[in-house]
Amino acid sequence: MKLSLIAAIDRHRAIGFQNKLLFWLPNDLKRFKALTTGHTILMGRKTFESLPKGALPRRRNVVLSSSTSLRLPGAETFHTLEDALASCRPDEHVYVIGGESLYRQALPLADELCLTEIDAEAPQADAWFPLVDPEVWHEKSRDARPADEKHPCPYAFVDYARRLP
Repeated sequence: MKLSLIAAIDRHRAIGFQNKLLFWLPNDLKRFKALTTGHTILMGRKTFESLPKGALPRRRNVVLSSSTSLRLPGAETFHTLEDALASCRPDEHVYVIGGESLYRQALPLADELCLTEIDAEAPQADAWFPLVDPEVWHEKSRDARPADEKHPCPYAFVDYARRLP
């Protein structure tokens, strides 16, 4: 199984405010869809509740929740990250899509990070991505994009791979 964390982060690693994205970047949303379609997305309950139309199509939606009775249309629920990952096939590519506590739990297990690094500071934030330690992660690729009529600030698609021990 391959485990990837995917997120859009501002200069201070902020990822959200009141269960909403901080920036509306159409190219980031297109990249997210292109990378995750056909694969498994793993998220916390609040992240699932933030999805405007519920479970995302053409993906296996897996949700972590402490509730034993929670039933979410189009999603499988598990109580722990370990249980969720144990349900995955060896050839499955799993993308962790949030939120903050799930990113923190999954980071030590991740194979790669697929980040959109936004060259701006969100006016308000209440959730952050964990620190990307350069001793653990190396930058594999970077695709920098300027601000334009649809994107209010510069950003870069940056992929990180775990350094070999």
